[in-house]
Amino acid sequence: MGFEAYVRLSLGLEGDAMRRREVITLAGGTMVALPLAALAQKAGRTYRLGCLSPHPRDIQFNVRFFDQLRRAGFIDGQNLRIDYRAFASQIDLISQLAAELVIAQPDVIYAAGPEAVNAVQQATKSIPIVGITGDMVGEGLVKSFARPSGNITGISIFAPELDGLRQDLLIEAVPGIRRMAALADDLWFERVVKGLRGEAKVRALQEAARTRNVELSIYRVTRAEEIAATIDKAQASGATALNVLNSGMLDGNGPLIMERVAALRLPTMYQWGVRAEQGGFIGYGPSSDHLADLTARFAASLLRGTMPADLPVEQPTKFELVINLKTAKAMGVMVPEVLLVRADKVIE
Repeated sequence: MGFEAYVRLSLGLEGDAMRRREVITLAGGTMVALPLAALAQKAGRTYRLGCLSPHPRDIQFNVRFFDQLRRAGFIDGQNLRIDYRAFASQIDLISQLAAELVIAQPDVIYAAGPEAVNAVQQATKSIPIVGITGDMVGEGLVKSFARPSGNITGISIFAPELDGLRQDLLIEAVPGIRRMAALADDLWFERVVKGLRGEAKVRALQEAARTRNVELSIYRVTRAEEIAATIDKAQASGATALNVLNSGMLDGNGPLIMERVAALRLPTMYQWGVRAEQGGFIGYGPSSDHLADLTARFAASLLRGTMPADLPVEQPTKFELVINLKTAKAMGVMVPEVLLVRADKVIE
């Protein structure tokens, strides 16, 4: 089975008669064509948007997200006030940060990552929430994609499936690998997926690696301060590649991870293609621009008064595989040509 067909089957994407990029173009083009400002905002009103994200406010995703809101008629500093909280470096305070946003009584809250969505949902049952998380149904955040119910809707990004796909890609990208590590967020395992489902996911990843004659070890962290030492421990144990599993906290500390693995010359797979563009070895996941556009559409609809229960949870249709050959060379890795031709972008 070819890589594109495998991705479609694994993620439940349909349209076998069309190549993946054609499906992406059609779906993305249709959404972009929808009128952003179909409904007028109420004159003289100032809308309030709360944001809880692992990332700083100035990342490219947020720049695009806020620009799309501007195009929809919600202009920061004019008729929109944005209350922003970043939690990656202070994960222990995430419940407090969520409570602060709720106390300010925003019209809508945007929450990025399973930790943030879970914290905000615990803080309010009435304020509409648009979230991005790995598996909204599997994590117990909504009852179903079609009928989310409650006060939350948003985007579910296939995280359990993508972690496995990233592992396969990393094994293929580093020829001869026999031992690898996965960096996991302990809070995500214990609080968000309630422990048992997290353990089942670990076993599935380890079994999948075993079928490729690779031994996989899982290394858990609970906060940013533990990341560098944990990566050192993984390499000292003999791991010759690292897979960063789905987690808002880990993604928010991407620069820290990239700096450490570069020093150790440890090939690493990231949750987003943009990490490879920023100097990481390889990244695979939903297109960041695509997610920003989707998130803005949800937020704009909720700001206009649409109820979350009336907006089915969506899943991304555009994915990007990005490989950085400069980084590969610095780490002494010869990426197979057969994988390079599958990449959406190769940094040379």
